[in-house]
Amino acid sequence: MVGTVGCLVPELFSKYLGTDLATHVWWKAGYSIYSEGGINLGSPDLIRAQIIIVIVILQVLIMGFAEGCRINGGPVGEGLDPLYPGGNFDPLGLADDPDSFAELKIKEIKNGRLAMFSMFGFYVQAICTGKGPVQNCAEHVADPFNVNGFSTSANLMGLKV
Repeated sequence: MVGTVGCLVPELFSKYLGTDLATHVWWKAGYSIYSEGGINLGSPDLIRAQIIIVIVILQVLIMGFAEGCRINGGPVGEGLDPLYPGGNFDPLGLADDPDSFAELKIKEIKNGRLAMFSMFGFYVQAICTGKGPVQNCAEHVADPFNVNGFSTSANLMGLKV
């Protein structure tokens, strides 16, 4: 769900706030690690990701530790449900009431499905138009009758609309 927002925020910042990002569309961000100097976050004081193998190893170690703690109880609490751990992972106390907690579980599943569906739309837009979702939306709002799914598919098929 956070990944969907992560696809939108850089493009929104670049378009409406004028931030100077190396790349503002989500499908180009991954291979910027292979550029000269790696991923530059705008300041030499910040960590620069330069070596993909080191990043993969750190990702595996960090996620392995987190998943090990989740499954075995680990340093965050013993006897917790491994799927919904609560305890230190629930600082707002949302799981204290069992009825509202059951409702929150259903909401999480539904919001996750909505986020997956929107990411599918982002993938299709990127393949068909070569633009990000914010740019596609802005172009459609500016001219909804000429910039829509029908005109895009007709252009892909080589038809004149």
